[in-house]
Amino acid sequence: MSAAPVFAQSIISPEVHPDGRVTFRLKAPEAKEVQLHCQTVKGAVMQKDDQGIWSFTTDPLEPDIYAYSFNVDGLHVIDPSNPLIKYNLRNIDSQVHVPGPKSLPWEINDVPHGVLHQHFYKSAVASDERNFVVYTPPGYDPTARKRYPVLYLLHGSSDDSTAWSSVGLANVILDNLIARGQAKSMIVVMPLGYGASDIVKSGGDPKDRWVRNLDSFGETLLNEVMPQVDKSYKIKNGRDACAIAGLSMGGAESLVVGLNHLDRFAWIGGFSSGGFSTNLASQFPTLNEKTDRQFRLLWIACGKDDFLNRQNHDLIDLFKSKGVHPTWTESPGEHSFIVWRRYLAAFAPLLFQGVK
Repeated sequence: MSAAPVFAQSIISPEVHPDGRVTFRLKAPEAKEVQLHCQTVKGAVMQKDDQGIWSFTTDPLEPDIYAYSFNVDGLHVIDPSNPLIKYNLRNIDSQVHVPGPKSLPWEINDVPHGVLHQHFYKSAVASDERNFVVYTPPGYDPTARKRYPVLYLLHGSSDDSTAWSSVGLANVILDNLIARGQAKSMIVVMPLGYGASDIVKSGGDPKDRWVRNLDSFGETLLNEVMPQVDKSYKIKNGRDACAIAGLSMGGAESLVVGLNHLDRFAWIGGFSSGGFSTNLASQFPTLNEKTDRQFRLLWIACGKDDFLNRQNHDLIDLFKSKGVHPTWTESPGEHSFIVWRRYLAAFAPLLFQGVK
């Protein structure tokens, strides 16, 4: 008789308790020290039991989705017991969902759902193969005559085109807002946000890479992605039906591209924007008091504890000095999707109001 197979001990991690506390566990019997790095959680030194399992239980967390990882004797480790990850081109983290009321915009509800589509193409500008993701709203029919406004939604540095759907839950947020009548039905395009393909690589002058990235991203969007979207989807014509917004690097891109192409975009948003040239004014050469009358919405927001908060205040000061008056939102929070999911939920209902 053959020996029975030996299975590894099952580790439950993360374990979300009814009161919002979360217990994290990791089996690492040879480790000397394990720490938990989790958004909003401080001082998370894990304790080891006699089975070699390290654990830490948080105080109650507000309903949200939190990125976390373990530090095992100085090594960054994701949770091997948890399939929910936050993919990133530099550092992959795990995620934990602390559920909340269905009224929260990122909670999945029993409502009609839109569809996510993947498109792949060869970029002549960036000289690489890349993709973009498109959300079509519930009820979208490519054979029908109805046309939709479009939001170009840009990710941040070191993320990719899937970040807004996999981490930001943009499709879930739009499903809920549309079902509640709080936002117009719209198509959302989420492109890869790198004009210079080496922007996520190390080496060279980072300032030079940022400038080249901003300069060339507009080319990839305007000359490659937008023509494909116009050809493949039922898009309304005209700038009044076209919006652009993004977070962090994508916020800078949305402001630079949007404000320098007001013939294409009437609705512009920047969430925790960063990655501008050191000469901020040089990136907005045409700004003047007439600009204020050209856009339908210029919405800028940043968390009070965000490391880019000062740069966003400088941006607001620059715009006001040119006679441009954006809608400014400053909220609690740091540089994370905990903030940006809320910004999208606040920004999307403002779009395309009054557009037939």
